Amino acid sequence: MREIHSILTAFSQDKNEKETLFLATVVKVEGSTYRQPGAKMLITSSGKMIGSISGGCLEKDILEHTRISMTENHSIIVTYDTKADEDIIWGFGLGCNGVVKVLIEKLDPDDQLNPLGLINHCFKTQQPGIIATVINVERNVNIKVGQRLNLSLDNQVNSNIKDDDLNLVLLKDAQTCLQNQQSSFYCYQLSQGKIDVFFEFIKPPLNLMIFGAGRDVIPVVELAKILGWKTTIIDCRANQETKERFIMADEIILTRRDILKQQISVNEDVMVVIMTHNYLDDLEILKLLIPSNIKYLGCLGSKQRKSKLLEDLNKQDFNYSPEMLEKLYAPIGMDIGAETPEAIALSIITEIQAVLTDRNGGFLKQRNQPIHTPNKVKKVELNI
Repeated sequence: MREIHSILTAFSQDKNEKETLFLATVVKVEGSTYRQPGAKMLITSSGKMIGSISGGCLEKDILEHTRISMTENHSIIVTYDTKADEDIIWGFGLGCNGVVKVLIEKLDPDDQLNPLGLINHCFKTQQPGIIATVINVERNVNIKVGQRLNLSLDNQVNSNIKDDDLNLVLLKDAQTCLQNQQSSFYCYQLSQGKIDVFFEFIKPPLNLMIFGAGRDVIPVVELAKILGWKTTIIDCRANQETKERFIMADEIILTRRDILKQQISVNEDVMVVIMTHNYLDDLEILKLLIPSNIKYLGCLGSKQRKSKLLEDLNKQDFNYSPEMLEKLYAPIGMDIGAETPEAIALSIITEIQAVLTDRNGGFLKQRNQPIHTPNKVKKVELNI
């Protein structure tokens, strides 16, 4: 997420410098690859590269394509087959045993279909979106690689595809991907030929809300910012020094536990960490958040402290179901033997990442399934 923030920042700055800008996007992979579909790299005509589409092996070749292959404004697909023995001969030597397809397109900052424009809109509004891009055209279809339809959650739709019937189909499938909150691949068999479309799900940065403003919170915020997450600090002691200590945070709320309900609102996209080191504060925070629909509620402290908190909530006639407690992670963090504030922060952020991606943690060498979910292509026959 931090990478795409850097790309958006560079794109905004380079617009003023009037350089020609190109965007490289991984649009399809097969087998084992370093980056997955959606990975992006911004390239300027002066040779500056922001982001990455591999582990550093393909970037220079992509740069050469922007100089040699992009003589016109047409988008192109470049395929890297790292399964073949010729990979070593040609000098890439990736050793990933996979196939990577990369879309390279020339960016027009004023184009409403500029993918970075939609991503920036999604990030600013904290709402998801879909970028549906044509990545393959076969036979006599009057559509070009790189044409697309963009959809945001507020139902803003833009498309440069001239076929109205196909637009309706793409819009319906984009809405399905938006509802499912996942990227997808569709293969459309048309009367004139075939097209492949990559539906990229654009998810806003994770919103991490941290209750507490002690020094042990600092490395948690720092690691979250490295990942590009949005961070909010809630200080129930209303200490003005908190604003100076957490200058890197996106938002700071100075409050007291008796007015939390009036100042705090959460939704299912918020992850919460409680690090107040204050028992009474924690009671009020849990009372507020256990009934909510958030997916993660981590609370610093021992198992005994957690049991005491829940026991005291019962004494206050606070009713909660076992299902409500499934979101409560206490003691907080993954079991990595953390002792220092920095290591504890790492275990907390790692646990949140695991919950976010529906993983259980553990060693990859012991994983029997693929590291990444294989791409599934949905085939659709259309009489248009």
